[in-house]
Amino acid sequence: MDENDVSNEVVKGKKKGKHDKPKPWDDDPNIDHWKVEKFDPSWNESGMLEVSSFSTLFPQYREKYLQEAWPLVKSSLKEFGISAELNLVEGSMTVSTTRKTKDPYIIVKARDLIRLLSRSVPAPQAIKVLDDEMQCDIIKISGLVRNKERFVKRRQHLVGPNSSTLKALEILTGCYILVQGNTVSVMGSYKGLKQVRRIVEECMLNKMHPVYNIKILMMKKELEKDPALAQENWDRFLPKFNKKNVKQKKVNAKPKKPYTPFPPPQQPSKVDIQLETGEYFLSDKKKSAKKWQERQVQQAEKTAENKRKRDESFVPPKEPANLVGNSEDASNNVAEMAMSLKEKARKFGKRKSEENINAETYIMGSSDQPSKKKSKKQKS
Repeated sequence: MDENDVSNEVVKGKKKGKHDKPKPWDDDPNIDHWKVEKFDPSWNESGMLEVSSFSTLFPQYREKYLQEAWPLVKSSLKEFGISAELNLVEGSMTVSTTRKTKDPYIIVKARDLIRLLSRSVPAPQAIKVLDDEMQCDIIKISGLVRNKERFVKRRQHLVGPNSSTLKALEILTGCYILVQGNTVSVMGSYKGLKQVRRIVEECMLNKMHPVYNIKILMMKKELEKDPALAQENWDRFLPKFNKKNVKQKKVNAKPKKPYTPFPPPQQPSKVDIQLETGEYFLSDKKKSAKKWQERQVQQAEKTAENKRKRDESFVPPKEPANLVGNSEDASNNVAEMAMSLKEKARKFGKRKSEENINAETYIMGSSDQPSKKKSKKQKS
């Protein structure tokens, strides 16, 4: 007998206890086991026995905004019996329970609220985390990439052009997403928070671009609409993206010079150059005169160059040399074309008249022609 058969017999022979018996509400279709019921203060009439408090720091650039939005935050926490304190000297926010606090989990929600406020989430949006259906998650992305330039580039992939990628993720996951500095703040359901965390980590670790994850989420949205595929595996429908290794351009390294054990020759000093040119032996007066003369030469060259640049704007542009010849050729071509058109029109008219001549009229006309000529001669 195998070990598997023995284990199966033990499982079959195991007796169920009184707690393992089926309950009447297990198979009741009217009960939603995943529903989170709203807290009723009557469940905890005595309140909290101990004072619980949480505190968090905030950056200096958030000081002005928090000072303006703190009355709104304080009034929303007061409804749940939570006291809030803003310390501008230390740069910290503190929330703590009071005697009026009934819900024991609301202090954790208040802690999440001040954490979101310190990460640049607007106060009206951060207050929504106090609802039972809303959860939050702050994803740290600073430690996932070492190189600063690479970190900024991958974080921009997450945001996308004009925040289009971020908006698409918000629509598909049903979460509020804010990328700020080294963290990504997310607010939504547990399912959405899990999806967003996976997408953010894959983007920062360069495993998959967020656009591909968006395509997969869109496919899943379409598959959810079909009830026939609810209990099936969706892997055969989802696209698989293979990572491509893009060849990077090789940096042209400078050719190494051949190794020589001898040091390079010593460069001549300023005194050595003056000794070679003979300037070292000149007096101070002659040196100053020579410098002044060199300055005058440089100044004259500079003035001549500036004058030449100013005179360039007054020089007329050169006209093309063959402009007159081209005009004569053009006029000759026009005259020849006109003569050829006249000749063609004359020939065409002559041909047309020959086609319209009748034989009888032509014969009679030929007989009358000499008499007309004779009559003309007689008259003359």
